[in-house]
Amino acid sequence: MSVSDAVRYFSGVQIKDYGGVGGLKTVNVRSLGSQLTGVFYDGVEIGNAQNGQVDLGRFSLDRLESISLYNGQKSSILQSASDYASGSSVYLNSRAPVFTDGKRHNFRASLAGGSFGTVSPTLSWEWKISPSVSSSVDLSYLYTTGKYKFRYAKADGYDTTAVRRNGDVNALRAEMDLYGSMDKGSWRVKGYFYGSERGYPGAFVRETPGFFKNEDRQWDRNFFLQGSFDRNLELYSLKAKVKYSYDWLRYLSDPRKDVSTMYVDNSYLQNGLYLSAAHGVRIFGWWYLSLASDWSFNTLDSDIKDFAFPRRSRLLNALSSTWNWWFIKLQCSLLHSWIHDKTVEGKTDFNRLSPSVSLSLKPLRKADLHIRVFYKDIFRMPTLNDLYYTAIGNRKLRPERARQYDLGLSWALNRSEGFLRSAEINFDAYANSIRDKIIAVPSGNMFQWTMTNIGKVGILGTDLNFTAAAALCRAGKNELIADLRLNYTFQRARDLSDPGSEWYGGQIPYIPEHSGSAVAGLSWGSYSLLYSFIYTGERYESSANIDVNRQQPWYTSDISLSGSWRLGSSAGHQDSDAAQGRNPGCCLRVRADVNNIFNQQYEVVNCYPMPGTNFRITISFIN
Repeated sequence: MSVSDAVRYFSGVQIKDYGGVGGLKTVNVRSLGSQLTGVFYDGVEIGNAQNGQVDLGRFSLDRLESISLYNGQKSSILQSASDYASGSSVYLNSRAPVFTDGKRHNFRASLAGGSFGTVSPTLSWEWKISPSVSSSVDLSYLYTTGKYKFRYAKADGYDTTAVRRNGDVNALRAEMDLYGSMDKGSWRVKGYFYGSERGYPGAFVRETPGFFKNEDRQWDRNFFLQGSFDRNLELYSLKAKVKYSYDWLRYLSDPRKDVSTMYVDNSYLQNGLYLSAAHGVRIFGWWYLSLASDWSFNTLDSDIKDFAFPRRSRLLNALSSTWNWWFIKLQCSLLHSWIHDKTVEGKTDFNRLSPSVSLSLKPLRKADLHIRVFYKDIFRMPTLNDLYYTAIGNRKLRPERARQYDLGLSWALNRSEGFLRSAEINFDAYANSIRDKIIAVPSGNMFQWTMTNIGKVGILGTDLNFTAAAALCRAGKNELIADLRLNYTFQRARDLSDPGSEWYGGQIPYIPEHSGSAVAGLSWGSYSLLYSFIYTGERYESSANIDVNRQQPWYTSDISLSGSWRLGSSAGHQDSDAAQGRNPGCCLRVRADVNNIFNQQYEVVNCYPMPGTNFRITISFIN
């Protein structure tokens, strides 16, 4: 499973999925766009200076300990300047080694297989090198044909059955981590590699019989090496980070295999260097001040004729102050961004100040009730493709500017005994405004577009989230625990670009007014049963909200069953084995997933049909 499978259950999130396992998967939070959503892996941003989009399909859910979504920015006292530079942020935190029963090694091997010829083996090894240093290595491989049947509809209903082509993926992912601890501090080094060859399942256009196939191919080689250092003293704290990234991509479109395309065979190479230091000082017990500085340098090279070969330097400085008085927490920050672009034809500079303020109130001492409000002014710098791509880029583009307003309320209850163990309610009402929105408009033919600033979008929305856990019954040491999670989002995202347009005020493309999800689970000891439901309401593929552009609502239901068993030690002797330092044996885990159990025929993006009913079985050995 990829990260996008989990992120889609957050309130206010839309995942764009361009067709099955091999398709691109990007995240959009509260209609701000994927380029205004930052993705951080173990505290360091995953950047893409070329097109500003991060493909969540490249990251494995099994490797992660937690996924967090923050609107505006997280309220952490000490954070890097890059954390302040996004409209919303998704944080991926990988699992750190835990050694129990005196063990120095943890080993895990798993094999997953399922529909569409999917095979995915994974190996993981963790080693406790010394009392203060440990390491982990994780390897995984994915192969899938990406072929699945789907039905395609004409105006009077579904009448065509076809097979999705060119969605095959061969992908290898490798990660290595070193963890270290010290007195009042810690450090970490991560190496990451991802290599793949994949087909791009293109749009399925019903009106062109015989041209349903798409033969575009893409090769990727992505590598990064990053490190972080944290030190927390009584009055002073330091958080430092460094990263080098290498991203190579080749894209091939051959009309000899697909006559509906033009010939393209281009390669791109990005190199990036990132340095960050954040300093925090506690002035008083209730007043904390921090200053963070980030510097990054990115290059983009290509074999395209007359390419601009851009180089981008970015310097971010963020001054933040936090006050805590009784039941009030106030945080203010000011971000300064300086961006310098250099190409074969010249140089450009850009400066911008971006303020933000957040307030949190806890009015009741004995109840976990919080009232929160925030305002943030942030921008999205045009990507290197927006500015410099041959025959398309526009070097006069202005950055998108987004203003965010939010009013929220949360209440939580946690108990260790009784029927209701936990409950939490979160409600947010928000308004976003985006000016100088960057869009692409055709110029001359469908292979040449022009980037321009004409957009203005107004967004009003509400998010409602409810979670609860209850103990239904108990037998011995085991309890039957029921969990429930409900999310609902309403968004009115209107295109306000041209007051004279017939379509002024229309809902912007692919944003439903109503969407939601539900997850219900039962767990008993080492066994669990999970049911999940996702609903996306009616939406349009264009700001012209007319029948021909209407996309029908879709929903999916998934179910998962898992269990684990100890091997090599009987259940009655596991505790005594561990107490005497003996290995209590291996653990066998089996998980079965059935997705889209009602075989719903749907499209997240128009003409990109999604899979019907499919399954996946994972067997894991853990020592």
